[in-house]
Amino acid sequence: MVWRGDDAIGAPGVVGRGESGYPESLSDLAQPPERLHFLGDLGALDGSPGRLVAIVGTRDASPYGMRVSAELARAFVSAGIGVVSGLARGIDAAAHQEALGAGGSTIGVLGTGVDVPYPAGHRALHAALASNGLLLSESEPGTPARAGCFPRRNRIIAALAKVTIVVEAPFKSGAINTANHALALGRTVAAVPGPIDSARSAGSNELLRDGAHVIGSVDDALSLLGVSRKQTAGRPPLGELEASIWEALSAGAAAPETLVVLAKLPLRQVLEGVARLELHGLVRQGIDGEVERNASI
Repeated sequence: MVWRGDDAIGAPGVVGRGESGYPESLSDLAQPPERLHFLGDLGALDGSPGRLVAIVGTRDASPYGMRVSAELARAFVSAGIGVVSGLARGIDAAAHQEALGAGGSTIGVLGTGVDVPYPAGHRALHAALASNGLLLSESEPGTPARAGCFPRRNRIIAALAKVTIVVEAPFKSGAINTANHALALGRTVAAVPGPIDSARSAGSNELLRDGAHVIGSVDDALSLLGVSRKQTAGRPPLGELEASIWEALSAGAAAPETLVVLAKLPLRQVLEGVARLELHGLVRQGIDGEVERNASI
C-alpha cells in the first residue's frame, strides 16, 4: 500500500507509534519516535529490518569511498534490498543516488524536518527521494538543522536496517555513532577496510579491529543479508570494445590500468567497456578496483 502526504513533495504525512505503517523495528529502541513525518512511500519499510541495509560514511569521502558506496547500493537494490542512509554529502549521497539510478528502494532519514532539504545543495536529491523513495524524520516539519538532531537521527537509521555498513568514517563521526547504535540493538555491523594512514578511515578500521564484519567484496556485503547477485543466463553478444576487455581478462583479474595494456585501449574506453560488462553481469569489480570475469558465466 502507498502511504503519502497530501502532496508528495510539499505536504508531509505523519504516522504514530502503533499505527499501521509505523515500522515495528523502531520498537527495539529505548526511546522510539512517537511519530514519524514522511514524504514518499511508506511501503519502502515493508519487511524491515530484514530487507533493509544501512550504508553510511563520511561527508568528506574519497573517490574510492564514493565508488564503493555506489557499488554496494547498486548491488543491494538489484537483489531486492532497500538502502537506508542519512542524505548527507559524501557516502550517504552516493548510496541514495545509485539506489535511485538503479530503480531500487532507498530511504533517507533526516535530522531536520522532513520537508527541509539538508544540506541545501541536496534539494534535487531530497525531491527525488520524496518522489521515488521515502524520507523520514521525527522532527516537526519546518524544523531547521540543530545541534543534537543528527545523532538522534542516527539511531533511527540503525534500527531500521538489519545490517549497517560503514564505508569510510573518521573517529567520532556520525557513521560511527550509527554503528554504535546498531551494535547496541544487536544488529550486524560491517565496515570497508581503508588505508591505515587515512584519517577518514580511522573509525571504520577501528570497527574492524573490534570485530565488525569485513567487506572485502560486494559479495561479502550481500551475504550478510542472505542474498546474492542476480546471474545473467548465458553470455550475450559482445561489441568489439567489450570483447577486447573480455579477452584481456582470460588470464584472470586485472586492474583497469593493466587492461589498458592488455586490451590496447585508452583508459576511458576500458572503463566504459567494464561498465557495460558489469551491466550484463559478465564481470565484477572488487573493492580493490580489480576486474574479473563472473565465475558463473
